[in-house]
Amino acid sequence: MTTTTAPATTGWLTDVRATPGTLAQWWVLTVRLIVPSVKTGEIITAIAAPVTFTASFYIPLNRVMSFAGLGFSSYAQFMAPIVILQACAFTAVSAAFRAATDAVSGLDRRFDAMPMHPLVPAAARMSANVFRLAVGLVAAVISTHVIGFRFAAGAGHTLGFLALGMAIGITFCLGADAIGTYTRSPEATSQMLVLPPLILGMLSTGLAPARQFPHWVQGFVRNQPVSQYAEGLRALGGDPGGKAHAVTWSLMTPVLLWLVGTIALACYFIYQQNLKRS
Repeated sequence: MTTTTAPATTGWLTDVRATPGTLAQWWVLTVRLIVPSVKTGEIITAIAAPVTFTASFYIPLNRVMSFAGLGFSSYAQFMAPIVILQACAFTAVSAAFRAATDAVSGLDRRFDAMPMHPLVPAAARMSANVFRLAVGLVAAVISTHVIGFRFAAGAGHTLGFLALGMAIGITFCLGADAIGTYTRSPEATSQMLVLPPLILGMLSTGLAPARQFPHWVQGFVRNQPVSQYAEGLRALGGDPGGKAHAVTWSLMTPVLLWLVGTIALACYFIYQQNLKRS
């Protein structure tokens, strides 16, 4: 059985070198990434990371932050979003490492020389990232539930909480994939992506309200993306004591703008990298 290949044209979405087996190619490449992660124990790490984050944040800070006052019924209810966000960031670091490895090893160029749609390798990497992300988010929800976090705003808001967590994680992974493809250095990429989540996580409302930070840094703490994501998740998660913010457009608009802006920037870098390889 013969297959025909359409002429390639320079561009991102216009480069149509795909064969009728595009979905099969995507599936094979996705399995190529998922199966080794299961066999090598990478999935266990994805599960252990949120558990570690939960214990590391909750055990030393619970009494101190509860005494200082949070405006929530419990510290577990307040800090659950930062565990979700750290799980997303951890998955993103792995995504960047994989993209950089594929780029520096020449695998991307070998794929470019094959009768394959140029988006298939990136789509397969993202599919594997989503799999690891889903595992990490489930572990994060379970671990925060153990320390006392409860969904308290109804089924619709619970689904919104999970959907927003997944959307944030996918956005992180998309941006990390673009960075890894651009740098072409697994070691440099991993080191580059370790500090931003740490700094932004500590200087955010994920672990403490903005009023507990020095006055001169409160503006940054309140408006940076991690804080906006945490506030959105916190509102959707609700509070058993009814102390969570209501889910309003004014609250969620900055969250959506940060998501859209990050996705647009990541897609731009991916587009530029595709042009260089074309």
